[in-house]
Amino acid sequence: MSEMVEIVDSLEIRLPKLFSKIDRLEESSNHLKQELAKAAGIIQKQSQQIEALQKQYDTLKIANSLLGSDENKRDTKLKINSLIREIDYCIAQLSD
Repeated sequence: MSEMVEIVDSLEIRLPKLFSKIDRLEESSNHLKQELAKAAGIIQKQSQQIEALQKQYDTLKIANSLLGSDENKRDTKLKINSLIREIDYCIAQLSD
């Protein structure tokens, strides 16, 4: 019978410690979730910035080619041809 009392006493001591540890782990988990959400937001903003900068870079390459640079002439010609095809498609759609 004394063994049972010792086991119950031991459990009574351990349970509050376990609950306290659970609370700390939940707080830590919530904090980490918040940090993860912030990091995801930062990554999304940076991805948008990268995309915008890439578009600016492409535009500058085309403008540079149009100004007479020999570097990227092929890309510029391809872009102009693509734009012409789009315009032709739009005209064809309007004439139908």
